[in-house]
Amino acid sequence: MTQMRDVPAQTGDLNLPRIEPDAGMSKTLHNGLEILELLARNPHGLSVSEIAESLDVHRTVAHRLVRTLEAHRLCRRDDHKRISLGTGLVTLAESVEQDLRTLARPILEDLADSVEATAHLVVRESDTMVRAIMVIEPRRSDVHIAFRPGQVHPLDRGSAGLAILGSMPPRPDERPEVTRARQTGYAVSTGEVVSTTIGISAAVPTRPGGTQAAIGVSVFDATDEAHLAAAVVSAASALGELLR
Repeated sequence: MTQMRDVPAQTGDLNLPRIEPDAGMSKTLHNGLEILELLARNPHGLSVSEIAESLDVHRTVAHRLVRTLEAHRLCRRDDHKRISLGTGLVTLAESVEQDLRTLARPILEDLADSVEATAHLVVRESDTMVRAIMVIEPRRSDVHIAFRPGQVHPLDRGSAGLAILGSMPPRPDERPEVTRARQTGYAVSTGEVVSTTIGISAAVPTRPGGTQAAIGVSVFDATDEAHLAAAVVSAASALGELLR
């Protein structure tokens, strides 16, 4: 039997700048959403006092926000009165890009198994950010990278974002890696999202107005880059065909 060892990749929203509410935003809703983001970064939970301190609000305000989130099952309180994310978020998340994820799953599973590396589906979330919405680990490999879906990183860092930029018209200030991705059909990055990890991604061809996305793999060794790239490009093309 092959012995498998997961190597966790530490990525996420930890280094993203804090959003400051403007006059057109609801401050209360903003604070509630900030609590959810804060709890996502602290899976072992936080006390109401810790939440209040992090948000720079009075403890009474934090308590009311938490109680509201609890009522909607978006957070929960354990026996030690520590607050963590609630199961209601699962229901909300199920419908996010559901069609895209449903179509992508078998393709990512085949890709992960064929190259014995973790495969991922990343979508463009904004003008500056991308998010991994699906991560599939290989069923047979000695060592592979493990990280959870939902991780966010800048659009211009990492192979997925570079591949998406490469599928767009050229810009004067673009990175050489983006230009190369446009020429080759895939992007490569090393240690930009996860240290010591190489990413190889290809943009998913989509209809105009469709979600901009990329399929890729995360590996420790890209000696056989041509083989990995061919598998990634084929997977991205296959998903693109289904989305037409």
